Amino acid sequence: MTTDAHTAVPSLDSDLFHIDQYEAYAALREREPVSKVSFIGREAFLITRHAEAKAALGDLRLSNDFKKQPPGVELPTYHGIPEDVRPYFANNMGSNDPPAHTRLRRLVSREFTARRVESMRTRVAQLAEHLLDGLAGERETDLVERFAYPLPITVISELLGVEERYQGDFGRWSNEFLVIDADRVEQREHAARALVGFILELVDRRRADPGSDLLSALIHVHDEDEDRLSTDELASVVLILLIAGFETSVSLIAMATYLLLTHPGELAKVRADPSLVPNAVDEVLRFLGPAEITTRGTLEPVEIGGVHIPAHSTVLIAGAAANRDPRRFPDPERFDVTRDTGGHLSFGHGIHFCVGGPLARLEGEIALRALLNRFPGLDLAIPAEQVRWRRSFLRGIESLPVRLGR
Repeated sequence: MTTDAHTAVPSLDSDLFHIDQYEAYAALREREPVSKVSFIGREAFLITRHAEAKAALGDLRLSNDFKKQPPGVELPTYHGIPEDVRPYFANNMGSNDPPAHTRLRRLVSREFTARRVESMRTRVAQLAEHLLDGLAGERETDLVERFAYPLPITVISELLGVEERYQGDFGRWSNEFLVIDADRVEQREHAARALVGFILELVDRRRADPGSDLLSALIHVHDEDEDRLSTDELASVVLILLIAGFETSVSLIAMATYLLLTHPGELAKVRADPSLVPNAVDEVLRFLGPAEITTRGTLEPVEIGGVHIPAHSTVLIAGAAANRDPRRFPDPERFDVTRDTGGHLSFGHGIHFCVGGPLARLEGEIALRALLNRFPGLDLAIPAEQVRWRRSFLRGIESLPVRLGR
């Protein structure tokens, strides 16, 4: 039977969801798996069960293309992005439906291959060891600032041809752009403009001085045939690859460290059997993945989980909640580095499955191995409850003070 969602509207902007959203998700998942909520001051439908979330991610009636929504309907993804620069954020694979999505995804996948990612393994390991060398002699450090952040931003910068001197500015603008706060819209507007200006200048530099990087390859495609890749699309693709390509990995490395240090039994398993590292990384993604929510807009009336959702409604697909659905994962609130993590939705599902997933996994595995090998006495330097979390479109740790030990 089709029903309307419950009339009570909890707010995802409240401290309840920021402090302990998993408890709130669990309550909604059992009581009302498709429920009306408020997000950034807008009404939306939140999906919290695995089966419904997976189905929604694969449903082409749910779109992230703002151009298909009528005037006055704004998807949360684009909140605070000025109209004049919005095309630079909305013409990539993730923000288009077929056939544009198919064309863009094929172009990027042709260059961003598994072979290219695997070829970076040695370089990522070198960078990880170099960063850890820089901690020699220190007793305590902020692992985000000194390791989890600089490793991925250097990797994605080298992949896309971003010079080292620009990485600090880019990283700051990316962080400001991802902040979720209705009171900081001006900051997001400024960051959006700064990012677009940065990307357009980067494209000009790489066009004048091409290399073997991914951006130079994409510029070649654009210059050869603009019908295959327009200027807006080129800039938009580079933006999403840069932002998602390092922010996700920063969060993954920091949260993997945090979870292992707060679950000593699981840490002991990984130390005793390093072959568990890849599975541990996937369990981190399931248990505390960076991408909590995926936004979509309905193109027509749809029914999900027995709930009628009108056309042009905002739908929030809570992968974070789906990944802890006991219908899919036994004992889901337990962090277990040996569990079968297959089916988690942290990289999405369907045609929009994250193209950068293999790179994030590679970085997470290499970083975790290097860190645990280098510092057998690694421990948190503050109580776990004092760790500061980012309030962002991507969940992450703002600062992670650790004792390095020896």
